[in-house]
Amino acid sequence: MQTDFLVIGSGIAGLTYALKTAKEFPGRKVTIITKTQADETNTKYAQGGVAGVWDEERDSYHKHIEDTLIAGDGLCNEKVVEIVVKEGPERIKEIIAYGAEFDKDEQGEYSLGKEGGHSENRILHHKDVTGKEMERALLDEMETLPNIELINHCFVLDIITQHHLGYLVTKSTLDITCYGVYVLNLQTQQIEKILARITVLATGGCGQAYRTTTNPRIATGDGIAMVYRAKGKIENMEFIQFHPTALFEPGVSPSFLVTEAVRGDGGILRNKNGEAFMERYDARRDLAPRDIVARAIDNEMKRTGTEHVYLDCRHMDKEKFIHHFPNIYEKCMSIGIDVMKHMIPVAPAAHYSCGGIKTDEWGRTSIKHLYACGECASTGLHGANRLASNSLLEAMVFGHRCFLDSKKEVGTIALEEKIPDWNAAGTTEPSEMILITQSQKELQLIMSDYVGIVRTDMRLERAMKRLDLLFTETEALYRSTKVSPQLCEVRNLITVGYLIVKGAEFRKESRGLHYNTDHLQKSDLLQNIIL
Repeated sequence: MQTDFLVIGSGIAGLTYALKTAKEFPGRKVTIITKTQADETNTKYAQGGVAGVWDEERDSYHKHIEDTLIAGDGLCNEKVVEIVVKEGPERIKEIIAYGAEFDKDEQGEYSLGKEGGHSENRILHHKDVTGKEMERALLDEMETLPNIELINHCFVLDIITQHHLGYLVTKSTLDITCYGVYVLNLQTQQIEKILARITVLATGGCGQAYRTTTNPRIATGDGIAMVYRAKGKIENMEFIQFHPTALFEPGVSPSFLVTEAVRGDGGILRNKNGEAFMERYDARRDLAPRDIVARAIDNEMKRTGTEHVYLDCRHMDKEKFIHHFPNIYEKCMSIGIDVMKHMIPVAPAAHYSCGGIKTDEWGRTSIKHLYACGECASTGLHGANRLASNSLLEAMVFGHRCFLDSKKEVGTIALEEKIPDWNAAGTTEPSEMILITQSQKELQLIMSDYVGIVRTDMRLERAMKRLDLLFTETEALYRSTKVSPQLCEVRNLITVGYLIVKGAEFRKESRGLHYNTDHLQKSDLLQNIIL
């Protein structure tokens, strides 16, 4: 199969790129591939909203930039922060034009929320399902464009580079070039190749590397792992953001997210003794940045010997709560928690990867003709910790910037015709699926127990030793058996786990989301860990 523009992933970043490209080039083919259904993405589960300077009388670009830099703890790329903050409102206006509806007040003005780390109310939201509403608008708009082809149930195995033509490709190779991808068509069970002039990775995050996560089951770090195998640059993977308030339900995965906007509207964190503990950790109390709140909750849980803390909403207005957070209210009621009478049990859960595929300010990766945007990319916006509700904003801004850059390039790129077919010679059907499922469970336990919110050098060393063994076992299985989504996802998760641990080992300080009790001081030398 051949296409002009290949987009891997159907979240807000990938759809933004595809829509703009299809409109700009009605005579060219835009192909989107996704491994499940089009709407099953991290975007769908984004509750809180999208941040943007909307009320310029009270807010300003300077304030939003400053809030982002403070949250990023010194590692943000200031130029990229300025780009995203200043271009963001225009991207929000575009998605409103596509039909996305954000909540308004009684006067018909947009109702702007406030979340942790923000100095002003600037979060546009649609109830507590903002991401789902934005994705709906983009998918509806896509239906109007005949030159976009959406292929569901198509699992990407690897990026095609000169390596597949028989050339030696290493980290120091200067002209690594992407020609397309190999995919496993889950409907035909055949491995096919898709050749493209431009390839865009919008593959989302890697929360499934952890036992407890708010991410859907598809968030297995596929794009990050593929770029690393293709010898592309990955950076800052040690910065995994744990959302402070996931609903505590033992054995349930993924965890149900209780958006930060609940605390923005007045929710109070309390420990098992009913104490409002955040004032002991930060002057901003319940609205401190996520890294601080997550560590505070982790410390309270360890100090009191409990598996969760509580979010107290009993003092809040019932009618307003149900209007703003209908899904949270219904979910809690479904498990016997009336939020007006009972406190909500919550605990931190892996939520967002601040690092990923290293890109420049146009979304270009270190591999030619390959772009990345959304959570799989490390653009420099988030630094050591993402500011709440900046993710949907970044996805739209960089989906747009990838489009602007790639539209200048596509006319100069020829398709590479000599790509060989996938070689599955010598492989057999897997004899026991437990070899795969057990490896994923082991990985999640290793990452959760040793590479979580609080780390030590010894924990990281143990994690690496155990990951080495898992890697060896899984690679042997990969070479000898026919590929399956389950095997490839485990393989990708092990690669992502390795990158997180390796980045954490290199960072001999505590900064942002990386908190190592053996290195509590911050270093004067600010650096990105590039792997």
